[in-house]
Amino acid sequence: MRVACIQMRSGIHRAENIPVAVDLIRKAAADGATFIATPEMTNVVDRKPRRLFEDLPFAEGLNEAETFASLAAELNIHLLIGSMAVALNKEFGQRKMANRAHFFAPGGGRATYDKIHLFDVDLPTGESWRESNTIEGGDEAVLVQTPFGGVGLSICYDVRFPHLYRRLAQGAADILAVPAAFTVPTGEAHWETLLRARAIETGSFVMAPALGGTHEDGRVTYGHSRLFDPWCRIGAEKADNEPGVLLADIDVAMVQDTRARIPSLGLERDANLRTYTL
Repeated sequence: MRVACIQMRSGIHRAENIPVAVDLIRKAAADGATFIATPEMTNVVDRKPRRLFEDLPFAEGLNEAETFASLAAELNIHLLIGSMAVALNKEFGQRKMANRAHFFAPGGGRATYDKIHLFDVDLPTGESWRESNTIEGGDEAVLVQTPFGGVGLSICYDVRFPHLYRRLAQGAADILAVPAAFTVPTGEAHWETLLRARAIETGSFVMAPALGGTHEDGRVTYGHSRLFDPWCRIGAEKADNEPGVLLADIDVAMVQDTRARIPSLGLERDANLRTYTL
């Protein structure tokens, strides 16, 4: 089957970002992709919470979800919108959003996943991020079973927490989706290594569509969307941060072959921790 990672550079206006995503998804489908994934925060990127929440609807009013659902049906594709910002029902002044992935099947089925691990860090470059100030994290891992195999959902900073991916793989995920908006310092240092590690540890395909470049709100993201096969070979890579489509042909049967060679998912054992003070 042919799959595609969409690389984008979302701005502060949802009404401008969605047509860009739609055009790139259509291009990928025209090139034969039947499973297409977009990056984290496909619908909006805005570091100013007040401005963001002024135009951010709750889930029932998120028109772009219906746009993408209709697109999946029209193009006969499985479509993962890596994540979209969705307002949660909080009192004014305490409002938060979900960083929510949306999976659309061509027949109308849907699944969602809320990012569990939030990016609260201070980088050596002086960049400081506190996603927990505006985002309410999820608490449930999500696996989507499709006719071509299981897809495990995750978002960006989740990639640093390998137990999530092992749980998804042990639950029959063949493809692990890691849509992201990585910063440049962490992207240059860790992006590829982390994706490779998740592929090796689980014997899964890893699809990682990313945001890239300098965004309208001043944020800079790394880009470099990637796809790794279960043996950790690069299936496809985008060597820049420009918007575009990354295509790859994959054979999902390779997952079971790889896991049969190295059956680590079935050999995992719990161990008590013994500490010595010497």
